[in-house]
Amino acid sequence: MTGRAAPAAVDEAALDRTLQALAEPTRRAVVGLLRDGPRRAGDIAAALATSRQAMSRHLRVLRQAGVILEAGAGHPDDDARARTYRLAAAPLAELQGWLGDVQAFWGTQMASFKDEAERLARERGHAAARPAQEPAPKSAPPPARAPAPRPRPIRAAASRGRR
Repeated sequence: MTGRAAPAAVDEAALDRTLQALAEPTRRAVVGLLRDGPRRAGDIAAALATSRQAMSRHLRVLRQAGVILEAGAGHPDDDARARTYRLAAAPLAELQGWLGDVQAFWGTQMASFKDEAERLARERGHAAARPAQEPAPKSAPPPARAPAPRPRPIRAAASRGRR
């Protein structure tokens, strides 16, 4: 066993929601815009050349996944134009932690593979330095095979009856 700590417990359902929300390119673009700071829904829609209705759906998916937070919506009757959206750190940090665990796993696997390949190369190098042994008796070569027949070209049905 390696000296590496076990991966942190992951909320699988939350991770699934985050990945599903980020699977759509427009929603990833929203996250990209919000990295620079909070924005209003109309500004996000305009920046991405998306209708307000479509943007509303994208923002709802991101909000439900917990990827973004809505500010300025204290009451349902509040003016939706005053609402701003910002990134939520927790789901993205959890995703980053999970990806870090996956990357560490593959890093460990590749290091083990490299160590094994180098060990085998050293062993083969030592074997080459040993005195040559008698060659094994040659066996009869396998019988020659006839070449496979070439397929005939397919002619169009319309050209068969014409002449």
